[in-house]
Amino acid sequence: MATIYDIAAKAGVSAMTVSRVINNTGKISDKTRAKVRRVMEELNYVPNHVARSLVLQQSKLLFLLITDITNPFYTTIARGAEDAAKKHGYRLLFGNSDENVDKEKDYIDAILATRADGVLIAPTGDLSLSNLERLRLHNVPFVLLDREVPGVGSDVVLGDTKEGARKLVEHLKSRGHSAIALINGSPTISSARLRLEGYREALKLNDLPFDDRYVLEMAFEPRSDLSEIENWLDRMTPPPTAIVAGNNVLAVEVIRTLAERGNRVPEHMSVVGFDDLGPYSEIDPFLTVIAQQAYQFGYLGMQMLVERIQERGESPLPWRKVVLPADLIVRRSVADAT
Repeated sequence: MATIYDIAAKAGVSAMTVSRVINNTGKISDKTRAKVRRVMEELNYVPNHVARSLVLQQSKLLFLLITDITNPFYTTIARGAEDAAKKHGYRLLFGNSDENVDKEKDYIDAILATRADGVLIAPTGDLSLSNLERLRLHNVPFVLLDREVPGVGSDVVLGDTKEGARKLVEHLKSRGHSAIALINGSPTISSARLRLEGYREALKLNDLPFDDRYVLEMAFEPRSDLSEIENWLDRMTPPPTAIVAGNNVLAVEVIRTLAERGNRVPEHMSVVGFDDLGPYSEIDPFLTVIAQQAYQFGYLGMQMLVERIQERGESPLPWRKVVLPADLIVRRSVADAT
């Protein structure tokens, strides 16, 4: 593997000049800079970023840790985060926790080992507290996405998820529905708690009853076994006429379960949910959703992270919370109640 000394010898310059070209520092003529870069390409030189980070105390690496890369919401977040990182001269690494706090911890270990300059993270939930404290202990800046963690002071980018839940219930009420169920994420996740609050508030404001049997809380993740949803549908008596899903994954799984029972949406059951289904929504617009600004989640979160990195050694700014509004997109998955 070529070194800066090999490049210096072939280009006829000093090793210091090569270092300045690599790090884009110092006053070097365009001619010399071009010659050094040409030799670097000829020798297939790959900079040793670990050694470089030890000298500069900066790796120019950032990490995005999300909970489910197969979810179009998080895929779009990743696009926004990558675009913002590139704009500021950073390379971005990705990790996927699968809503698992232990897997999240493993990624935190990897982040510390690679000496990443900062982390943009959608935490698995309240149990992420110890993982985030490890980042803080090692002075690694981080920004939270989509979810807050009690006891953690940090910048955070959220959606107005409580208002979104209210909009979904009010839309169903406007179509004549009064028996409205909710399938939601774990109560250890802040966004799921807010969606439950919004659902309950909307029921109360619209003089609709709240029934514990109409609420199912489970993980925000894909599953092959739909028996838990099956059992929940069987327990609800009288059955609801509409279901609010806490995210797009749960919405799809409810629709799958209903289909296996011979129930069509919206003819037999109306279904609405949070977050769009990516390109599939454009091919066949079907599901009525609260669409969050996923790209802006990633882009703004990364902007905030870079600002935190750049302020090191200065008086820190107060923690910032950005709450992005969400839009109700009405499609074909809701029918009038009969």
